[in-house]
Amino acid sequence: MISVSDPAEIPNIYSFSGKFPKSDFYRALSFYVKGKAIPGLFATQDENIHRLLKRPIAGMYSMTSLVSYEPHVDSTIRAFFNELDIRFVRTGEVCNLHDWLQMFAFDVIGEITFSKRFGFLEQGKDIEGIMGSSWRYFSNASLISQMPWLDYIWVKNPILQRLRKAKINPIVAFARTRRAEHEKEVANSFDIADENAEANKNRDFLTRFMEVERKDSATPAWAVNAWATSNITAGSDTTAILLRTVLYNLIKHPSSLAALRRELSSHGIDEHAVVTWKRATNLPYLDAIIKEAGRMHPPFGLPYERVVPAGGAMICGEQIPPGTVVGISAWVVHRDYEIFGKDSDVWRPERWTEASEEVRRKMEGALLTFGAGHRSCIGKNISYLEIYKLVPTMVGKYDIEFADGIGNDWKVDNKWFTKQTGLNVRLKHHSAKS
Repeated sequence: MISVSDPAEIPNIYSFSGKFPKSDFYRALSFYVKGKAIPGLFATQDENIHRLLKRPIAGMYSMTSLVSYEPHVDSTIRAFFNELDIRFVRTGEVCNLHDWLQMFAFDVIGEITFSKRFGFLEQGKDIEGIMGSSWRYFSNASLISQMPWLDYIWVKNPILQRLRKAKINPIVAFARTRRAEHEKEVANSFDIADENAEANKNRDFLTRFMEVERKDSATPAWAVNAWATSNITAGSDTTAILLRTVLYNLIKHPSSLAALRRELSSHGIDEHAVVTWKRATNLPYLDAIIKEAGRMHPPFGLPYERVVPAGGAMICGEQIPPGTVVGISAWVVHRDYEIFGKDSDVWRPERWTEASEEVRRKMEGALLTFGAGHRSCIGKNISYLEIYKLVPTMVGKYDIEFADGIGNDWKVDNKWFTKQTGLNVRLKHHSAKS
């Protein structure tokens, strides 16, 4: 496998034509139920399956469409703050923001996918082992995906599949349960949805997925479960990682936090109200902070692997033979000195606001926060909707400081929800006068 670091090769390797197919790295990321793969938009290597899955639902993920889900995000933000107030602000207890941001991200995706939050926030804990399962899944995949032959022997070996007790991933099981509930709840709503689009514009993803299944005979039987499962897995972890990165760096760098608060104040944003998407996207420093967070700590650390097509390819001035696995790691390319500057190893959101339009375009073109090309993350707008709303709202409502005073306790071990895992902070209500 050849690791490529030149940002100029991004449009070559990750073109919109898809000439470089995905490697077996992605096979190792596929969910399996009873020995059979559940194809997903992110993990499938088959371009025909990818087109089959993406074509009927792509419009649902446009930002124009996703704004209709803003009331669901607002509802979850209020639930999140209510729990923070009760559990931490009033008591003075230390808040493990690492876990609570993950719970927030999961509950948002539950709300917009199923019209039902998972319940993580209200219960303050993992539900049905979903988060623990997600942690173990990616922890194992980080090893197996780098040696895909292990996947055939260890995970998807047909002999071991027969010997092992059949287990359904909790995320897949949750999606199936919610679908069964929906089939009962919306059995009579399809015709109404067709006739009264305005009244039903806030239909959740699962309802829309089921409408596609009903109307499009080409939709395979497993597609609805694949779409719903992809929403949960892709829409929670990446969002939580970016939220942690943004808030950690705002606490770590008071000058950035102060600059953001000045921007919120200058735009007349009420510290007691949930910031709307429309207003959030008109805050240039907030935009710079989120871009810098995605640059400094991209959610996906491993290279996005592709296979050189027939005929070979010219990469970085070298002729690479067909069949070679190549890829670019966001963690590498986001530190490129020529694109991001000699200080690219440090947090500095101002690089985005001070840059000329030409330099800014080059920096944006080198970001792999959510991948690139026609296989980039379809759900990135869901993450942005949450992040652009939660960050300014939370900064307006709370003063946050590290529990240890300096922020050295942000660390993660191999178990979910343990005392050793956390971004530990103390919270109190923010007063603009202070």
